[in-house]
Amino acid sequence: MAMYVLYEHAAGYGLFSVKEFEEIGMLLPQVEASVLDLSRFNAIVKLVGFHPFKTAMAALNNVNAISEGLLPDDLSAFLDTTLPKSSKKKVTLGVADAKLGAAISEALEVQCSHIGAVPEILRGIRHHFVNMVKGFTDQSAGVAQLGLGHSYSRCKVKFNVHRSDNMIIQSIALLDQLDKDVNTFSMRIREWYSYHFPELVKIVNDNYLFAKVAHFIKDRKSLTQESLVGLEEIVMDAEKAQSIIDAAKMSMGMDISVIDLLNIEMFAMRVVRLSDYRQELAAYLGSKMNSVAPNLQALIGDQVGARLISKAGSLTNLAKFPASTVQILGAEKALFRALKTKSNTPKYGLLFNSAFISRATLKNKGRISRFLANKCTIASRIDCFTETPTQVFGEALKQQVEDRLKFYESGTVPRKNLDVMKEALEVVQTEAAQSKKKKKNKRALEDTNGSAAAEANGNGVDGPQKKKKKKKFNDTNGEDAADESVLNDSSAVADVSNGELKKKKKKKNKNGTAEA
Repeated sequence: MAMYVLYEHAAGYGLFSVKEFEEIGMLLPQVEASVLDLSRFNAIVKLVGFHPFKTAMAALNNVNAISEGLLPDDLSAFLDTTLPKSSKKKVTLGVADAKLGAAISEALEVQCSHIGAVPEILRGIRHHFVNMVKGFTDQSAGVAQLGLGHSYSRCKVKFNVHRSDNMIIQSIALLDQLDKDVNTFSMRIREWYSYHFPELVKIVNDNYLFAKVAHFIKDRKSLTQESLVGLEEIVMDAEKAQSIIDAAKMSMGMDISVIDLLNIEMFAMRVVRLSDYRQELAAYLGSKMNSVAPNLQALIGDQVGARLISKAGSLTNLAKFPASTVQILGAEKALFRALKTKSNTPKYGLLFNSAFISRATLKNKGRISRFLANKCTIASRIDCFTETPTQVFGEALKQQVEDRLKFYESGTVPRKNLDVMKEALEVVQTEAAQSKKKKKNKRALEDTNGSAAAEANGNGVDGPQKKKKKKKFNDTNGEDAADESVLNDSSAVADVSNGELKKKKKKKNKNGTAEA
């Protein structure tokens, strides 16, 4: 059986024939040893044909198709013309990728292999490719590989379907890090400033407010009754502000130097800014969740939903998970420990942070966790595969979880999932119809405004141009155009009539008749 090997390079496709393949397969260790020796390798492997890529765009299209396991037209034509036609069924084609081999076998009916000695032969071809193709140099090969590598990477980043998910994953990771940092820095500012004003810790419990108050007070001896208004604005409590001023007058804290106070003030300002940025980041995360996974957001909130997406790797991965996996996502250590010790498996992972779990009684926590995981799976699948994002399904699923909580507490029988989903689907359809109607009315209003503007301007040139635009617009918008045809025709008549009137006026003015 004849053996051929296909090698995909950044410059093009190369097809190589292999001599005595059956003996080579038996002597695999000797092949591994002789791969790096060009003279010995040339005795086994010979170049049959080389198909260079004509443009960089062609190379990019081919490598994109190969990466997805598809057979490009260029490669199909090259193999069809280069492989011996008479003995195609007796030919074995060695390929690097099993998916590509399956596509070639299906399209050209050629037996493909990616195991045995094929990987070693491909390694040798990769090593000696420059010397085996005439007119090819290391420099030209490097340029082709670099250019294709950059364009392929850019293409993958540009068309990455998970790029919005990546923003959510990075945002929630940064949010968790900021929470830890702000907490640590707040404890540091409390300890540091308490040497000077220890009573302030008991009066102001909130870390963020403590940092703002410390930055406002600076030296406690500078506090007077005039500072009451500024303190009230920060702590939002007149009694608390007055108690701070009273405590400052008879504080037992030590005196502090100017430079130490300056450093405390700068650090307090940094803590305040970090806290403010943390709030901005939380708002950004909410907006991204609203655009990427609105139903999941409506069901369990921004942060829990974002943590689920982050743990799964992407929204698509989360949509592929079964509900049982979503339920214990984030509790992998406890799960494997339970399996190892043959004890009870965990009831919840990241879903424990949801408000539904905390509201349920101890007896029902596992049951509501399982139910919530089921609804999270439905929400993530709707978000992943829907074309028009909406929160209607998420709100319906949330109401179902609420009803299930009531059922566990009072025994009230909840509605069936099928009925709830049908209602939600009807709401979505009515909303879509209303939005379509609004768009149609807006277009009609713009068209009428355009025709009115043409009448006001009175320019004969504007009329035909706007008619052309309307015609082009109607051609591109199929169904809407049919409804608007009457309106456009009326505006066109108005323009023509105005034109005629203006012409008559001009004639009258030239002749100097009654108007003159």
